[in-house]
Amino acid sequence: MLDPEELYQLTDDLPTLAELDEPVLVHAMTGFVDAGSATQLAVDHVLTTLDSTVLATFDVDQLMDYRSRRPPMIFDRDHWVSYETPQLALHLVHDTVSAPFLLLTGPEPDLQWERFIAAVIQLAERFRVRLTIGLNAIPMAVPHTRPASVTGHATRRALLGDQESFMQKVQVPASIGNLLELRLGEQGKDAMGYAVHVPHYLAQTEYPAAAETLLSSVSHSTGLLLPLDGLRASAAEVRAEVDRQIAEDDQGRNLVGALEQQYDAFLRGRASNSLLASPAVELPTADELGAELERFLAEQQSRNDDN
Repeated sequence: MLDPEELYQLTDDLPTLAELDEPVLVHAMTGFVDAGSATQLAVDHVLTTLDSTVLATFDVDQLMDYRSRRPPMIFDRDHWVSYETPQLALHLVHDTVSAPFLLLTGPEPDLQWERFIAAVIQLAERFRVRLTIGLNAIPMAVPHTRPASVTGHATRRALLGDQESFMQKVQVPASIGNLLELRLGEQGKDAMGYAVHVPHYLAQTEYPAAAETLLSSVSHSTGLLLPLDGLRASAAEVRAEVDRQIAEDDQGRNLVGALEQQYDAFLRGRASNSLLASPAVELPTADELGAELERFLAEQQSRNDDN
């Protein structure tokens, strides 16, 4: 493996370890499944509402396949105006009471996964990170009329508290965030993650209620105080619009009604199937779940290409 330290560059003005006080590291990279754009909404909300500075930037030229995810450029009449340079960076953020934490965000690397993970672990050790948390959003057979739920996972069961899993054993396409958690666990370090469940019929639209749930989950696990008011207001607007559209569509009302019955039965302990299954059908196989995630990714890529 090439030297991981050569993948990133630290800024000149770094905080002291005493100032950081063994921070939490939250990572949320784009490129894998992000149903309802929930992860991106959560990251954007954090960076626009809280004070932040960049601690380190990664050399994306070594990590990205530009032809698979072409950065946008602006053309105006007869000349090129701008190019949106991809940035993969580690931010220092302070919550609403000025408690520090780290946020790693940007495009998920296409290349050199193990080297990149080694670089992130180097940075985590340098800044004495006590806990790493990954964020994700997946499409599920859940109704928008119920509170958004999450699937939690961790390198130690105790990190999840009394949270119950909505999932069974499945095989899905890998992501660098999930691989990072696995590698940290192999080294005996505390790491965990949350995948928020987005109604599958809203997976292609922005769904701020899921972003709110992700940030609430981080707060619950870490004690960080993260602002949620803006996301709550956006979630209320989206909920009202979705309710209006479904009220005008018989098929939509029937779908949501069936999902509500399934969801409520699951919470009452009367259903043995995962929420990934539809009513009155068998639980999908691991191959089927993997294929569904790959289909969702392909649709996302197609939308990006069209845009």
